[in-house]
Amino acid sequence: MKAATAKPKVAMPPLAAYSEAIGFVVMTLAFIIAPAFAYPVFLMKVLCFALFACAFNLLIGYVGLLSFGHALFFGWASYVSAHAAKVWGVTPELAILAGTATAALLGIAVGLLAIRRQGIYFAMITLALAQMMFFFAVQAPFTHGEDGIQAVPRGRLFGLIDLSNQTNMYATVLVIFLACFLLIYRIINSPFGEVLKAIRENEARTISLGYHVNRYKLIAFVLSATFAGVAGATKALVFQLASLTDVDWPMSGEVVLMTLVGGLGTVFGPVVGATFMVTLENYLTTIGQWVFVVQGVIFVVCVMVFRRGIIGEIARLARIRL
Repeated sequence: MKAATAKPKVAMPPLAAYSEAIGFVVMTLAFIIAPAFAYPVFLMKVLCFALFACAFNLLIGYVGLLSFGHALFFGWASYVSAHAAKVWGVTPELAILAGTATAALLGIAVGLLAIRRQGIYFAMITLALAQMMFFFAVQAPFTHGEDGIQAVPRGRLFGLIDLSNQTNMYATVLVIFLACFLLIYRIINSPFGEVLKAIRENEARTISLGYHVNRYKLIAFVLSATFAGVAGATKALVFQLASLTDVDWPMSGEVVLMTLVGGLGTVFGPVVGATFMVTLENYLTTIGQWVFVVQGVIFVVCVMVFRRGIIGEIARLARIRL
């Protein structure tokens, strides 16, 4: 008599299996229809800073490394991209690539020095190197000091698409953001990303398993710097300007705040945090320097009340992964 073979029951996938896919679709649709309700330049600023925050989150949220100098990569990519477009006369895609390559090279140089230390020492090294490059930007002739590089031409993408048209420019920025967002998502959900999470949770145990931790840290640092460079280079073309603001230390602090407000170590947290902070700054421009006081209050509230950030708290309440 043959033994009956029962077919295995296929369990319905939990909500967590769909949450990120649904979140991505909702986010994409929101940005597609947003120009009907908001000024495109404002939305492009949101997208650039959202990518910057995602790049920073890759480092702090999934490796546990706090950098106080990420404005170095964002700002210098902005300068090189603006210079390449205006002085060298290259096409927009080559200008963005030039800025991104600069950020990657700076990431290698800074990373090789910084990853030798941990905790606050790592953060201070990144801050010191970023400030050193800030003072170089003040003195370098091609940056034009406090005037910055102005009237940067947007040009034609691939020689065909006129980026002086706001709709074309917005579509280009949105495609760049979505492509980088998906690439970051793939990185954090790959075997490489799992090692990064292991380093964050227990570095000593990860070393004992035979992984070259410093090598993984360096690669993650360079990737984070590269994506920050994409954001900075794109922003230079959007605003047709590269200035000292992009490379100064408050920019590094701002991206930390964006990530904290949205939710550290979450996929969509940096996007929500960047949207919230850029919108807040946009509506508080009339109060001048008091905007920093408001940001400080928000930072304290986040740390004291909801440390998981906006998306982190929503995910906790809904018991899903976002």
